[in-house]
Amino acid sequence: MKIGSGLFSVVCLVIVVPSILLIYSINYETARDVDLWLTILACVIDVIAIVMWFWIYKRILVPLDKMRIATKKIADGNFDYELDEKDFVEIPFLYNDFEKMRIKLKENEEEKVLSENASRELVSNISHDLKTPLTAIRGYVEGILDGVASSPQKVRDYLTTIYNKTNDMTKLIDELLYYSRVSGNEFSYNFEKTNVKEFFDDYVKDLYLELDTIRINFSYSANVDADTMIDIDREQIKRALNNIVANAVKYMDKEDPEIHFRVKETMDAINIRISDNGRGIDEKDLPHIFERFYRGDASRNTKLGGSGIGLSIVKKVIENHEGSVVAISKSGVGTDIDIVLKK
Repeated sequence: MKIGSGLFSVVCLVIVVPSILLIYSINYETARDVDLWLTILACVIDVIAIVMWFWIYKRILVPLDKMRIATKKIADGNFDYELDEKDFVEIPFLYNDFEKMRIKLKENEEEKVLSENASRELVSNISHDLKTPLTAIRGYVEGILDGVASSPQKVRDYLTTIYNKTNDMTKLIDELLYYSRVSGNEFSYNFEKTNVKEFFDDYVKDLYLELDTIRINFSYSANVDADTMIDIDREQIKRALNNIVANAVKYMDKEDPEIHFRVKETMDAINIRISDNGRGIDEKDLPHIFERFYRGDASRNTKLGGSGIGLSIVKKVIENHEGSVVAISKSGVGTDIDIVLKK
């Protein structure tokens, strides 16, 4: 235990001064009553000084030494090292500040690890999702060059497939670029006063046609006053809704596929629910589906792929509208995505 020289000097001075006074009284033959009182005073001061020293040592110096050890542990990267609050009864502010610092550093470290893992996952996902169509494109090009596509119709079929694969890659890259803008502060929203019923009525008209072409049963209902207005960026809300519907279509596995779109007005919000009867989401994956680049095992084990940022974009867009989004799902039964937008 290292004792600060300043504090040590002060304590020594407090102990030595009474002794000097006592020696002075003896040497200069002061009156007995004065000598007696000086002796008593010296003893009392010495006792007080010793008691104070032990108190300072136990209540101040020992906790500070523990704080020094803890600080070294933190500097070495051990953010789980905790101090005992009972050791800092006399200096609670120091303990509280240290704990706030430790927790903040721990959270930053955990966020850094998650970010690094997400980046590795992103590289893996994108590499896989780009390699698959590129391999297919190369195969079809080789087929054309080698004369495997021996008829004009077959050449046309090969070129159509190549065209579709390049579109898939373009869409993936566009999605990544969009997410990078939305997740940062580079994206500016164009908020407009919008009639809720008219907006959703128009949106589902196009959606109905798209789902009808792929034979998915679609239903829509809107329990909203005709004059209810809300402040939104129409294009970004459409993009978020499209991502949810696209996810529902991608993971649909029923013979009679269904998607239901419900809009309901409450006193202070607009509630949107998009439901499907697809494969659903595993319970262990459900808390993570809105995390960036996250893909559940079901996605990894199929050819459906995806960058894992579609629902991350949904969450970011809705949060930037000061709203919220949650998922309710049961594996093998289907999924409900609930969105709340404040009026």
